[in-house]
Amino acid sequence: MAALNILGYVAHHYALAITAAATLPGKQSRQQQEQREWGKWTPSDFKMPTPEPYPDWSIETTKPLPYRPFRYGPKYHVTMGLRTARHAEWIELDNHYPRYHADKARRILERGPQCCRTTPEAYPAAVELLEDLAAYLPARYPSLYRRAGPDAPLENLWSGEKFDMSARPLPEDPMQMCARLVQDDLALMIERADGQYYLLAGAILLPGFWRLGDKFGMALPEIHTSGDVPQFREKLERGMTNFFRRVRPDEMVARNNYFLQVDDDLAWSWSIGDEDSAHVSWSTAEKNRAIAHHFFRSERQTLRRLPRTGAVVFTIRTYFHPVTEIAQEEYVPGRLASAVRSWGDDVSRYKGKERYGDVLLEYLDKKHAEQVERGLDMSREDKARAYPY
Repeated sequence: MAALNILGYVAHHYALAITAAATLPGKQSRQQQEQREWGKWTPSDFKMPTPEPYPDWSIETTKPLPYRPFRYGPKYHVTMGLRTARHAEWIELDNHYPRYHADKARRILERGPQCCRTTPEAYPAAVELLEDLAAYLPARYPSLYRRAGPDAPLENLWSGEKFDMSARPLPEDPMQMCARLVQDDLALMIERADGQYYLLAGAILLPGFWRLGDKFGMALPEIHTSGDVPQFREKLERGMTNFFRRVRPDEMVARNNYFLQVDDDLAWSWSIGDEDSAHVSWSTAEKNRAIAHHFFRSERQTLRRLPRTGAVVFTIRTYFHPVTEIAQEEYVPGRLASAVRSWGDDVSRYKGKERYGDVLLEYLDKKHAEQVERGLDMSREDKARAYPY
């Protein structure tokens, strides 16, 4: 099934738009990056900028951002799909936070060690990630998080939880602590002397289609090839490897992807099999379930290098909506139908199209026709909705 789903593929090409910066305090030049010895990192003095508060954020009224990262066919492009992102927009929280928080708490109780792991090699990076979140969240979401000082606990003002960051040892796995703070899943990739990046820490509680235990300890290429990511060797591996080696702490990129799911479980798509089965596959999913069981699953991922340890951190935020809900939005059913039809055989197998495609496309075509009949002006779509929305 799906591999780490990081830098796998997206519906259309987005050029990597990161420019080399001059060597300034906190920045390492491209030349310095390329000349360093693999597996060794000189700490950078770059500090993530303090973000401005999210405008008018409310745990009750702030809706999820409407990511709809698919494009019209007839061709489906397999690319890394990266775009630059502002550090202030690192973590996205919204009024679905209570559900995600509850699902994560339940999963930690039921399956904590299977979903949250940190190797000794990655422990310093996991602590650095926790410290970054403890600094970022109260500044970005002051109505949800508060911290009185660097030695004070981080307080969740909604749940009443307090997180002691200064205790040694920490009260629980640092990746698990990170997971409790955000709606994202999180993964840390550590560079070794062979120049490859290995998944050595993760909090993967709401993955849908893959399991941390299946990928833990793997190098980045193996994560993707073991998950049969379409055209990884041909189109993605070289560029991805080069990007990981060169990304600087002062840079952050984002990407989006999308999947269809034929059950309503955010954490694990049980339609592909029991989470504890030796093998899971789309072949076990009930074919042509009613459209009420079809869900649109989209990930917004960010990637940045931690300045102190040099680890590369992924945030993987899943947005999860009934297809019947997003199909009410203007232009969406027609564009999604065209995108699904553009999948080649390899992408169709990867995304399980054979199990739901007939029902999904019939419904989307009907909804698109209804919108056109109501007078939807197709010529205005580019002005109304820009990728990835």
